[in-house]
Amino acid sequence: MTRGYADNPFISYEFLSCLEQSRSVDGRTGWQSNHLLVEAAGELLGAAPCYLKSHSRGEYVFDHGWAEAFERAGGAYYPKLQVAVPFTPVTGPRFLVRPGPLAEAVHTALVQGLVEVTNRNRLSSAHVTFLTEAEWRDLGSRGFLQRTDQQFHWRNGGYGSFEDFLAALSSRKRKTVRRERKEALAAGIDIQWLTGSDLTESVWDAFFAFYMDTGSRKWGSPYLTRAFFSLIGQSMADRIVLVMAKRNGRWIAGAINFLGPDTIYGRNWGAIEHHPFLHFEVCYYQAIDYAIANKLKVVEAGAQGEHKLARGYLPVTTYSAHYIANPGLRRAIGDYLRRERAYVEAAGEELAAAAPFRKDLIEQE
Repeated sequence: MTRGYADNPFISYEFLSCLEQSRSVDGRTGWQSNHLLVEAAGELLGAAPCYLKSHSRGEYVFDHGWAEAFERAGGAYYPKLQVAVPFTPVTGPRFLVRPGPLAEAVHTALVQGLVEVTNRNRLSSAHVTFLTEAEWRDLGSRGFLQRTDQQFHWRNGGYGSFEDFLAALSSRKRKTVRRERKEALAAGIDIQWLTGSDLTESVWDAFFAFYMDTGSRKWGSPYLTRAFFSLIGQSMADRIVLVMAKRNGRWIAGAINFLGPDTIYGRNWGAIEHHPFLHFEVCYYQAIDYAIANKLKVVEAGAQGEHKLARGYLPVTTYSAHYIANPGLRRAIGDYLRRERAYVEAAGEELAAAAPFRKDLIEQE
């Protein structure tokens, strides 16, 4: 596989295998591993992380309406196939191909294999989510339905400090961010960055308590097991940054981030004490601080969240592609997606125009 694949932490063998070893994904959770492989003479030439799904949870690309419509018409939408990184709305390659003269043929074999497995097993559909734009365009040319959505990412303008970043914001937004950061820590809260050998089992115990408390209220049943955090702590410690908040000598909140060569990816957050703006501080502002200090280009802070716009995170298009086996359902979804793509594009332009940066700096660009 190419270096670019290895640079993305979420499609690494370590991350995906930790999900399986910890039983965060298995038949019990409705994420049954069903990976697609292309091999020749015992050599792995290509792969796609694929799961047989009995529901649509943990995907961040919502197709519940499609399932309900198909089932009202007498069809069975589940099980379906999902090419994705479970519980992880991060863009990255989904068809992993060894470079060389056979690369194009291997890529085609993976795509055709996905369709063949869907049809042969009489599944309703196959979905490829948070794939790259190039893969999205390729699948569109092969008859997959195309969908878009938006996230909000922060980009480093070569800032030397957080104050340099604030100087690029409009005066009103700058004052708001300063006030939020001050109030977040007003109760005597201290923030620490933990990575590598800092990630002890006692730290993971504390973080898992945050994750379970917040995740139970947000999702009802959190996805990741306690074992998952121990396993990634063993295999990916140098690619993890835990932002942890402490008050009166005990950890009270935290956010887990993963590192790529030029990006910090914010993933899960949780807290057992609730303080004004602490979520923004731990998840958004500390990630910006870390990116500036380590000269990273991008902060990806997870799915959705227009509230991120006022804090310097700008809209970015995300992509998914969908093979729908039933012709009637495919036509209906295709019509809907054409309208949805137009809406997403227009909304992105409107949001970008509302960016919090100083108008004089935007005009200079």
